[in-house]
Amino acid sequence: MEHLNKQLEEGFLLHNHHHEPSLLSHRELSSTAADDDKQFESSPCYQENTDDEKPYSKIKLMNKIYYMNMLKAEKMKSAVVSKLRIAMFKNLATRLTGAFLALCILFQLMALAGRGGSGGADVDADFYKSLPPERIYESNGYLMISSNGGLNQMRSGICDMVAIARFLNVTLIVPELDNTSFWNDQSQFANIFNVDYFIASLRDEVKILKQLPEDPKQKIIDTGSLYSMAPVSWSNMSYYYNKILPKIKSFEVLQLTKSDARLANNGIPEEVQKLRCRVNYQALRFAPPIEKLAKKIVRILKQNGQFLVLHLRYEMDMLAFSGCNEGCSTQEIQELTAMRYAYPWWKVKEIDSDKVRQEGLCPLTPEETTLALQALDIDPKIQIYIAAGDIYGGERRLASMRKAFPRLVKKETLLRESDLAPFRNHSNQMAALDYHVAVEADIFAPTYGGNMAKVVEGHRRFLGHRKTILLDRKAIVGLVDRYKNGGLSWEEFSTAVKEAHSDKMGQPTRRLEIPGKPKDEDYFYTNPQECLSQLED
Repeated sequence: MEHLNKQLEEGFLLHNHHHEPSLLSHRELSSTAADDDKQFESSPCYQENTDDEKPYSKIKLMNKIYYMNMLKAEKMKSAVVSKLRIAMFKNLATRLTGAFLALCILFQLMALAGRGGSGGADVDADFYKSLPPERIYESNGYLMISSNGGLNQMRSGICDMVAIARFLNVTLIVPELDNTSFWNDQSQFANIFNVDYFIASLRDEVKILKQLPEDPKQKIIDTGSLYSMAPVSWSNMSYYYNKILPKIKSFEVLQLTKSDARLANNGIPEEVQKLRCRVNYQALRFAPPIEKLAKKIVRILKQNGQFLVLHLRYEMDMLAFSGCNEGCSTQEIQELTAMRYAYPWWKVKEIDSDKVRQEGLCPLTPEETTLALQALDIDPKIQIYIAAGDIYGGERRLASMRKAFPRLVKKETLLRESDLAPFRNHSNQMAALDYHVAVEADIFAPTYGGNMAKVVEGHRRFLGHRKTILLDRKAIVGLVDRYKNGGLSWEEFSTAVKEAHSDKMGQPTRRLEIPGKPKDEDYFYTNPQECLSQLED
């Protein structure tokens, strides 16, 4: 009994230590006593004594009390043990639940670090640990963007809009990408860019949300209106402070329907220019599937030696739009003209091909490009990666280039069809693959000054002025015609081509500024000189 009482006492102390209610209430104890009486009377140990002899009655009573005390003690012991087991089980369950939740959080953090939140990006786990604190500011409203154009036109526009949002102290909603232009690509931001990395890496500059919060969204639904406008092209920051910011404050949400060339190239505060660079060269990583496959292409190319990326803009749409048909058959010329008339937003329909070619406004043909590369002494054994869509005229037009540079490749020849299948019918995603490869190339040479050529050129400058051959179309066309007509020997032709490109190899240079004529100036993203360490005086 003493041992049992000690155990019970320890049980009560343990119970009280956890501050739980009493193990047995008064009612429970009374009920237990009544049950014990019944149990005792039905027990073989209890035999009712019919004798009236008091000594035996006392013994019987003592036996009964003793037995009842034993039963009560056993019941109380069982109750205590049961309660303790329940408490231990609850405690264990709480710990397991806590551990499970902790593991869930850990896995989410690991997933965020490992995927960038958008499907498997190689985001450094340390990146999220080293993030600067978020910039805290009172937001003046929400800025929504509808980017327009092709991949690189949208890319540069997004960089501009981040800078504008930052200095207007507004909240930026992740831009929508153009799904209605010629390319008809339904890709959205997260299909091309690593959206979580984009948001997190800029958190110390501007607040970026994936979508408009519920309250302002509901307000737009209730009123049935969203204020939209296209900002004036090549505007300086005062335009956005004086014209755009008041509209955001007035309407709370403002949508800008165009983002291309909406911020001036020059005359912009240096801190704005540097932020444009930070967005373009650091925050805008490609989405994980694109980045992974692009790195695979680069790895294959590097295993086979040096490679030159040739941005050969000789696709059907490019020729139809520009009206250039050098080397095309009569049937092809008719086909290109018909295509130009088929698109109402291509305003110029009748184009003199010879005239625009002599002015240097046509993309170089594969034949002209081949002669220029040979004249510049490009190694015939180098790999030439064609970063472009289908070349108009196919292998017939590539024949001379393939003869001069046998190691002619493109992503379709380096990869399995299954590798490219997810990106088919997504022209901007395919362009993103070529963009990454072009930035990493030993040499980059564009045959036309389009948006990709400009933005890749600037990216390569930012990475240390990597060799970029800026083919001078007007000079090359004139020299090629003279060489073909016998007016120049090969040596003379080669010397003249080299002289024309002596300062067009991606070396440090000043960006051309033409006050009052922003359209004629050098594009900011071709030469972001405010962000470069090496620059000629």
